[in-house]
Amino acid sequence: MASSFSSAIVIVAVLLALFAGSSSAQLSTNYYYKTCPKVFSTVKSGVQSAISQERRMGASLLRLHFHDCFVLGCDASLLLDDTSNFIGEQTANPNRNSIRGLDVIDNIKSQVEKVCPGVVSCADILAIVARDSVVLLGGPNWNVKLGRRDSRTASLSAANNNIPPPTSSLSNLISKYQAQGLSTQDMVALSGAHTIGQARCTSFRARIYNDSNIDSSFARTRQRNCPQTNGSGDNNLAPLDLQTPTTFDNKYFQNLISQKGLLHSDQELFNGGSTDSIVKSYVKNPKSFSSDFVAAMIKMGDISPLTGSQGEIRKVCGKVN
Repeated sequence: MASSFSSAIVIVAVLLALFAGSSSAQLSTNYYYKTCPKVFSTVKSGVQSAISQERRMGASLLRLHFHDCFVLGCDASLLLDDTSNFIGEQTANPNRNSIRGLDVIDNIKSQVEKVCPGVVSCADILAIVARDSVVLLGGPNWNVKLGRRDSRTASLSAANNNIPPPTSSLSNLISKYQAQGLSTQDMVALSGAHTIGQARCTSFRARIYNDSNIDSSFARTRQRNCPQTNGSGDNNLAPLDLQTPTTFDNKYFQNLISQKGLLHSDQELFNGGSTDSIVKSYVKNPKSFSSDFVAAMIKMGDISPLTGSQGEIRKVCGKVN
């Protein structure tokens, strides 16, 4: 009798622990309602300032959230700077010479720290900044789930392996997103983020000189600012969306149907494969793209967050406490 009673207590304790663990892992849109009520207005002010100085920055800030979440989850590991005894993710192939906006994040973090010190994580700031960037450039709005904590580590190898390169085939794109728990439809919708921003010549050189599924006039135009020789003009820029490069809309998908995708991986979404129908649907119905993009962003923001007592709330985003 005593042993069965003690066993019952153990079972209840285990269940309570599991319940506590699962509830602490739940992100919430009102996480900072009491602890930092000014977080949204403070972050938005910083994003507005950055985009008013350079509209391209909105795309760069959105990209930070994506490149963070695909490596160890949405934990701000991307923001950790290299030190003499630590190598982070910023020199990984997808990030080297291309991630931008770290100074904007640092500035926003310092402003948030003034309002409510030691409360808001850098990982959550990245998520809010991504949303604000989309909205300020004309895209859809959504309530951002919060409660992530910051990692104390990073992974150069995971950054190199998890983030799909611009040379990706459709099957590679699908598998890379599936590995993060994201569907093919999520992948196409999130690729629509390329309706804003620019890419370096080194990322699309092979496409404009070697691919056959490309509008010839478009290829010639891009070739004028991107020499065929490696090392020549590598950092020259071109808009990912040639129609409205600083407005968040569905023009990116229209470009794909016209074979004017800038990256090889872009055009793979409309190249006689399984995702052609999704691209067509987003061209016909912009609201469908917006709603699917929002759903996919929320889903991406849920990737392996650190919660509860895991990780920390960094004081400065570029280094652990």
